[in-house]
Amino acid sequence: MKKRTFFLNILLLVAVMPLVAQEVKTGAAIAVTNTANGQVRGYIENDIFTYKGIPYAKADRFEAPEKPEAWQGVRSSTMYGPVAPLLTPTTSITDEPEFVFDHDWGFTNEDCLNLNVWTPSIEDGKKRPVLFWIHGGGFTSGSSHELPSYDGANLSKNGDVVVVSINHRLNVLGFLDLSAYGEKYKHSANSSILDMVMALEWVRDNIANFGGDPNNVTIFGQSGGGAKVNTLMAMPKAKGLFHKAINQSGAMRGGILTKEDTQAIATETLSILGLKPSQVDSLQHIPYADLAKASSTAMKNVEEKMRAAGKPIMGFGLGWGPSQDGTDLPYQTSSKEALALSKDVPLLIGTVKNEFAPFANMRFVGAEDQTIMTHIKETYKEKADAYIAAVKSAYPEDTAIKDLIDVDTRFRPGAVVQANAKSALEGGAPVYMYLFTWQSPVFDGKYKSLHCMELPFVFDNINLANQMTGGGEKAHVLAKKMSRAWINFAKTGNPNHAGIPEWPQYNTQNTATMHFDHECVVKPQLDKALFEIVAGQ
Repeated sequence: MKKRTFFLNILLLVAVMPLVAQEVKTGAAIAVTNTANGQVRGYIENDIFTYKGIPYAKADRFEAPEKPEAWQGVRSSTMYGPVAPLLTPTTSITDEPEFVFDHDWGFTNEDCLNLNVWTPSIEDGKKRPVLFWIHGGGFTSGSSHELPSYDGANLSKNGDVVVVSINHRLNVLGFLDLSAYGEKYKHSANSSILDMVMALEWVRDNIANFGGDPNNVTIFGQSGGGAKVNTLMAMPKAKGLFHKAINQSGAMRGGILTKEDTQAIATETLSILGLKPSQVDSLQHIPYADLAKASSTAMKNVEEKMRAAGKPIMGFGLGWGPSQDGTDLPYQTSSKEALALSKDVPLLIGTVKNEFAPFANMRFVGAEDQTIMTHIKETYKEKADAYIAAVKSAYPEDTAIKDLIDVDTRFRPGAVVQANAKSALEGGAPVYMYLFTWQSPVFDGKYKSLHCMELPFVFDNINLANQMTGGGEKAHVLAKKMSRAWINFAKTGNPNHAGIPEWPQYNTQNTATMHFDHECVVKPQLDKALFEIVAGQ
């Protein structure tokens, strides 16, 4: 009887341990720390101190950000702050994809310059590496808590690091170039990027109060967030505010707009709204919806004029984003000058195997093999056989016909170009390349290694993002391996650890690429021929 009681007690203890570990501690004197603007109070959960919605700056519309107003007393910081307004508010969803991504759209407000912090302690005097997360969504949408993956608690706890995530201005509010209309708007072309610089300055000035080391900051971002990482690496004002960089599916190919074109968009916006140049200040007060509509139309009009003049248009057309304004961004982001600026910054860069291809090819789910082969022949014509051979050479383990069209050829080529350029710098910091090839089992596996699929693994948030990953023991095992690599890179500039094979620094000769899957393995670049074929289309 005593033995039975003992084992029952053990089982009961095991059952309640997760519940005890998840205890949330709150109160007037709980998780209170200082910032330059006043004290903040967060909460403690699973031994992680969490703070949300802390203002790091303030800004009037189209003006450069400034430090926020100081406050009296202790500011409660337990809920995410407002996010940047969307060009087109979300009023409906597509059921199945939304299930996979499980968005939290948040609430919008132009006063959105706030950040979140996760840390193991504010009281032990330690200086921990800081991982500074920049969300995706291009330069037009997204937020610091848009996806469940973005929660920084597990990354902070597993690695004994401080995680910071930010909101900042987007779309027309972050990039409408009014610099032609006076000193007040001198920085308006890149207001959004200046917001990020202000957030990094906040980290420099305040993160020690959260147990972080301002001299060991890693910026990391995915998709648009990766493009923002590249932009900060090319920005003189950001130099020294971070020390390592991680770009996930965000390497930009092609150039950013120049002042001639961005100022033309602003001129067209004023014209559409019926405003004279002397009335430019009116743009600071008109309803956001009217501003968004007019500026979007203006961008389309300017794009048409650029095409008519034979000017190159990158991607699928003009969109909001950083530009070479000659002031805050003096260089093209992929120029020799920009590369030299971040020469000493170690870089971890990579993509996921399928990116947006599963979405683009959704009409072929369940299609007969011959239908897919016909599509390949119509797309690549006389190069169809070479294309098929190149895909099979790159991914010999793929056997389904649809796998031939679901391989990403849009994001990874840019990552390879960037890795080649940076690793070739004489005396430059190391580069590490990865390719995430793990395939999600959700909805019969049709989403494969979709854009954003690596995020639950980087943050070790398989449970929070189980609608994307499906959960499961193997996913958790890979998440531990991958998140540890990110943690180690943030700590030392080297992602290697005992749980993965030796991960060599990337260079143009070895093209060493870590493939993250149930079995992690380092391979050389196997898709060079594939990219050459696709580039010729």
